[in-house]
Amino acid sequence: MNFFKKLYCRSYQTIFKLMLPFLPYRQPTILNSNDEVCNVLIKNNIQNVLLVTDEGIKSLNLTNKLEEQIKNKNINLFIYDKTVPNPTTENVEQALNIYKQNNCQALIAFGGGSVMDCAKAVGAKIAKPHKTLNQMKGVLKVGKKIPLLIAVPTTAGTGSETTLAAVITDSKTRHKYAINDFPLIPKYALLDETLTVGLPKHITATTGMDALTHAIEAYIGKSTTKQTRTCALFAIKTILENILKVYETPQDLKARKNMLIASYNAGIAFTKSYVGYVHAVAHTLGGKYNTPHGLANAVILPVVLKIYGKSAHKKLWKIGLYCKLFNSDISYEKGANIFINKIQQINTKMQIGTTIDALNKQDIPQLAKIADHEANPLYPVPQLWDAKKIEQVYYAILENK
Repeated sequence: MNFFKKLYCRSYQTIFKLMLPFLPYRQPTILNSNDEVCNVLIKNNIQNVLLVTDEGIKSLNLTNKLEEQIKNKNINLFIYDKTVPNPTTENVEQALNIYKQNNCQALIAFGGGSVMDCAKAVGAKIAKPHKTLNQMKGVLKVGKKIPLLIAVPTTAGTGSETTLAAVITDSKTRHKYAINDFPLIPKYALLDETLTVGLPKHITATTGMDALTHAIEAYIGKSTTKQTRTCALFAIKTILENILKVYETPQDLKARKNMLIASYNAGIAFTKSYVGYVHAVAHTLGGKYNTPHGLANAVILPVVLKIYGKSAHKKLWKIGLYCKLFNSDISYEKGANIFINKIQQINTKMQIGTTIDALNKQDIPQLAKIADHEANPLYPVPQLWDAKKIEQVYYAILENK
């Protein structure tokens, strides 16, 4: 990256870091039962509510108990269950129509990150009815309060129940972009580990690696705070201790609760300290090939950490030391490599591969340009890369085929 672009990026990131204490970040209030969800709706005089979910969750009957309890409180419940992985502008419009037609006053996002992204985007459209989603992409483009939003995560991975981001894919162009603004942070989050028990093993694996990626990228970036460093380290250590437990023993409720709490903390960390090139690249793969986000992150994470090289060694060493992977007498480089190898070992044990089968060599220059546009200047990465450098990540993934 040339000098002037570097100067612009780092100046932009420094200004955001200095503004952190003054920005209206908030953490969702944690709910522990369906009864508490109902009480929130009653307290806010909600008569009509839209539940946003997907067909998989609906077919597993995961929403049934909450549906019944809401209806028993004489609250009208309407359901949109067509959300797809990497939710589209079409999904948002369909859900929005149901919301409007039934005079809904609140949103419940019941599912993984895609469902929450869809619900947040619906909220953004309600707040700014005359703006397209594309016009709200980027940072601080919503600006108005959205309807009451309750997040019910069914995966321990995205941390979307804590974040100000909604990632949407344009149905026509397949371009994937993020809408980031404080009103999109859910007001409440129901953390119920029993909802994650029935997940397929590969979803448990990839969503867990998604949470790990959030925490690592937040920690190694240049816009950390004491709070985000604490949350990130807690999340990383907790995930390393529990992810194989939930993968190998799906009924382990204690481990599943730990993963939900870790994901929540990772979400808090990256909401303030942002992510990095792993996410920028993953978003392009999701947009172009519909690659599941957690899978893309899991594959890309060790690749990017290796390419960062010396710029990330010290912080990766600190993570590894905190997680008790080695003693303090080894070098930063060796400690960093032990930590990266640990990630690769976990991927292997969970049968996550080292490549993305859909990746086409001819697409790489364009994908890298899109990733460059997303990441720079927003993401406070350890080392700044331009599109040409980002191409190395795609080629490294391609070489693993």
